[in-house]
Amino acid sequence: MENLFRLSDPDDFFTRRFVWVNGPVIVGAGPAGLATAACLREQGVPFIVLERAECIASLWQKRTYDRLKLHLPKQFCQLPKMDFPHNFPEYPTRRQFIDYLESYARRFEINPNFNECVQSARYDETSGLWRVRTASGVAGNQSRSSEVEYICRWLVVATGENAERVVPDIEGLSSFSGEVIHACDYKSGERFSGKRVLVVGCGNSGMEVSLDLCNHNARPSMVVRGSVHVLPREVLGRSTFGLAVLMTKWLPLWLVDRILLILAWLVLGSLNKYGLKQPTMGPLELKNALGKTPVLDIGHYQRSDPATLQSCRGSDGSLLDMQGTQRGSSQTGGRGTLGCTRVGFTKRGLSGASMDATRIARDIGAAWKEETKQRKKTTFACHRRCISQF
Repeated sequence: MENLFRLSDPDDFFTRRFVWVNGPVIVGAGPAGLATAACLREQGVPFIVLERAECIASLWQKRTYDRLKLHLPKQFCQLPKMDFPHNFPEYPTRRQFIDYLESYARRFEINPNFNECVQSARYDETSGLWRVRTASGVAGNQSRSSEVEYICRWLVVATGENAERVVPDIEGLSSFSGEVIHACDYKSGERFSGKRVLVVGCGNSGMEVSLDLCNHNARPSMVVRGSVHVLPREVLGRSTFGLAVLMTKWLPLWLVDRILLILAWLVLGSLNKYGLKQPTMGPLELKNALGKTPVLDIGHYQRSDPATLQSCRGSDGSLLDMQGTQRGSSQTGGRGTLGCTRVGFTKRGLSGASMDATRIARDIGAAWKEETKQRKKTTFACHRRCISQF
């Protein structure tokens, strides 16, 4: 209790509610946050999940287009400890994936605190605890009476790589008389039938939006800023990604890249006639180095650090990376020394988020059990001393 008062600002003590969390606080109720919570639940570790929206997986529910399907086979996208239903297709639809996540949350009894937007997260070195300040409602429209400060030993940021929309500053865009929308607001090409549409970006989202526009009789054009790899989603009925994963177990990365590019040329032919240039680095090498995903041809979110990441600071005010160490530090690892880590930022999609969640939950679980054991021993010793005084 003494640490709690030390962490509190005197002016805020009577206007903000303080909550002690006997375990980690997880920020974000998307796939990465749910996976981490499920792994902690299996170990009996208490936790709280904070979500700024009013539903789980808000990116999937509110900011994706209607025709979206998983680009990888379902076995590479399922979360830890629960497979996709057997009746789901190889590439589940957006709605099926949302249903799967909702079933996942029910199975592991994950009940996030919805409509709580994290304002800041600050580490106190004296107590070794995190102060996570939230406000209810939509960001920018909170009252002080709705503020809550969570005090915890561990902080897990699972807000996702695409949590914030990024709109480039394009000269002349403000004077453009036509409609300008971000990819996260695009739902269907139906209302663009017969219209000319310019798609900026040629990632998987940009390519699929262009295909959807064509299917609805629109006339799309695409702006491609740099070079891009385009691979077939399947080769001879086998997932290209699955083949790549299998080959990397036996072959060096450069050779796997060479094989993938040959297969792409055999299936798709040369893409130079479409004005698309290939990067000098192979698709897997480029993914590992820069996180740039090759386009899987079936027919653009830019990665961004959400505000939560940018507001995690040490007691001296220095900005921390999400391993809980000062930026510029060479220290690496699954769980930061300050008890702060992030899940789902490895640029490896859903499979990477699942691996992160499993590892981080295991580390936190082990530390939580050890600290719980030590607290019990301390409490027992104090009790004996009190008895001896009588």
